[in-house]
Amino acid sequence: MQGRKSITSSDMSPKASRPPHPRLRIRIVFGEDEMIGPGKAELLERIDRCGSIAAAGREMGMSYKRAWQLIGMLNAMFRDPLVDSTRGGPGGGGAVLTQAGREALALYRAFEEDVTEAGAKRLDAMQGMLRDISERK
Repeated sequence: MQGRKSITSSDMSPKASRPPHPRLRIRIVFGEDEMIGPGKAELLERIDRCGSIAAAGREMGMSYKRAWQLIGMLNAMFRDPLVDSTRGGPGGGGAVLTQAGREALALYRAFEEDVTEAGAKRLDAMQGMLRDISERK
């Protein structure tokens, strides 16, 4: 076949067939509808950078309505709101993380780091048990 690369035995090594490191996606569940995970954390980070819930949502490929829903959930979940927003209009609106928002985000990211570091040996061992991609066909 033209244009196809031939596969050598070195191409089929376990390390060539999977990402170099497994990664964790942590969701912390406080109650039935109260949780924070990678998506909400990323939304908070983007709001902090963009100064807008709508712009942060757009960057994530998320609808305006969904971004507002998630921020509403977070603001209702914590004692103090995580995001403070002002309505749009002639001067435009905006959003900022509150002090509580910055603290909650920092705690979540630190928790992710702690768990990743603590579980690194087990993740490596588990990754070593994975099939080579050529075995999956």
